[in-house]
Amino acid sequence: MKLSIVALGHRMPAWVDTAYDDYAKRLPREYALELVVLKPAARDTPVPRALALEAQRIEAACAGAAIVALDERGAAWTTRQLADRLAGWRNDGSRIAFVIGSADGLDATLKKKAAACIQLSALTLPHGMARVLLVEQLYRAASLIAGHPYHRE
Repeated sequence: MKLSIVALGHRMPAWVDTAYDDYAKRLPREYALELVVLKPAARDTPVPRALALEAQRIEAACAGAAIVALDERGAAWTTRQLADRLAGWRNDGSRIAFVIGSADGLDATLKKKAAACIQLSALTLPHGMARVLLVEQLYRAASLIAGHPYHRE
């Protein structure tokens, strides 16, 4: 199964890269994970235009994958629900792209096209934190699927 995390943003602090790399290398080989970092639109671009431009780049980066949009107003999945979805996608041989938007979020049209729109938290998270939290949850879900004791309920 191929997983992608498509994230808008650049120049993450070193701790983000370190934490992300730690969890990404823990994932079993059957979950091939790729991080795709896209540059956000220029800050002086009006927000609706910026989101539309970013959506075009996101869709190009996600070509052939089902999109899971991360949004603070998305569905609140439990780790068990994520694991169940991940197992289903793995069994179907699906390619999944989890998308973390820019500081202004994601274009509404992109969220409507997404196979799912989920939240990591009802709180607004910094992009680096969202990236680390997402990869940790993917690792946790994969561990749960495998029956590994990392996740406790």
